[in-house]
Amino acid sequence: METPGSQSSLHRANLERVVRAVRLAGSLTQAEIARTTGLSAATVSNIVRELKDGGTVEVTPTSAGGRRARSVSLSGDAGIVIGVDFGHTHLRVAVGNLAHQVLAEEAEPLDVDASATQSFDRAEVLVSRLIAATGVDRSKVAGVGLGVPGPIDVESGTLGSTAILPGWTGTKPAEELRGRLGVPVHVDNDANLAALGEMVWGSGRGAKDLAYIKVASGVGAGLVINGKIYRGPGGTAGEIGHITLDESGPVCRCGNRGCLETFTAARYVLPLLRSSHGTGLTMEGVVRLARDGDPGCRRVIADVGRHIGSGVANICNLLNPSRVVLGGDLAEAGELVLGPVRESVGRYAIPSAARQLSVLPGALGGRAEVLGALALALSEMGDSTLLDGSLTAVAPAFT
Repeated sequence: METPGSQSSLHRANLERVVRAVRLAGSLTQAEIARTTGLSAATVSNIVRELKDGGTVEVTPTSAGGRRARSVSLSGDAGIVIGVDFGHTHLRVAVGNLAHQVLAEEAEPLDVDASATQSFDRAEVLVSRLIAATGVDRSKVAGVGLGVPGPIDVESGTLGSTAILPGWTGTKPAEELRGRLGVPVHVDNDANLAALGEMVWGSGRGAKDLAYIKVASGVGAGLVINGKIYRGPGGTAGEIGHITLDESGPVCRCGNRGCLETFTAARYVLPLLRSSHGTGLTMEGVVRLARDGDPGCRRVIADVGRHIGSGVANICNLLNPSRVVLGGDLAEAGELVLGPVRESVGRYAIPSAARQLSVLPGALGGRAEVLGALALALSEMGDSTLLDGSLTAVAPAFT
């Protein structure tokens, strides 16, 4: 029997520290594990050998700094996690293993706004299909990360704003999907998950403090502070879209006037081009035309970038992140939008904060949210579950 402070309990704690470090990073060399955990190189070497013999980790030759090294990752057959991303017009599902490898992924068009029940029905079918496609036993599913395009109330688990998803009024997304799939489900909004995805696999890698800005039908931000998503006590941190830019501006869906969203979101921006470009234009189309040299679309993209930069400057002054990642269709505009963002940051942010900031386009495109859902599932996972070899006993997940 283990007692607090005993050699066996200390050894167990060190095992869990190593497994957690590897799980969160995907793979690490033994030297990186030592730096991350604070354990000695000899202790790490012994623990890795024990975990390898037990089938928990896999060790492969690699190089680091020009020297031979050994890369450690969780065993590919230790279990799988699932990511589910509901967008306003699509459903995307991915299946990944604990070594951060995506085994299967599929997206389909879906009017998510219309009906929560139909959306969960489709998600259940797609999840089952992808699990079958991987050939992995369903009992190996450790957990699910779920993304929805709206704020989640932290205490109740209920979707917050009915104005965003009117067909989902009163629903508890995690509880609903958990009842259908029979495994732990962890839910967050799409901007937070995209921030996680970019932090683990994309433009946010290596950054401990960053803001992910998503501009689509609304405007939101995922905030990462000291390597962790900051949600706030009510789960609404990052609502950058409702920063006031002009008190006499257009009325926002939140009831205020002149919010950042009213100058940048698609529903407000596209009408500016309607008389010159027709009614069938999308933000993706605006970006494409701007890249091809269309002067009207270039002007609109630049204006949107300057407005976003004003919001980013506020984030810089409050939180002083080292990196901002711009996602959504706008990221495809490259310097046409990033240049104006940086211009506004330079104008409105505290100089010391602006100097330390890098503004980058997202690297994952439309996959950012579903990969972030996988990351969420990993981050919530219990390391003791892996060591005990029983993935069905605990509430697991990805980061």
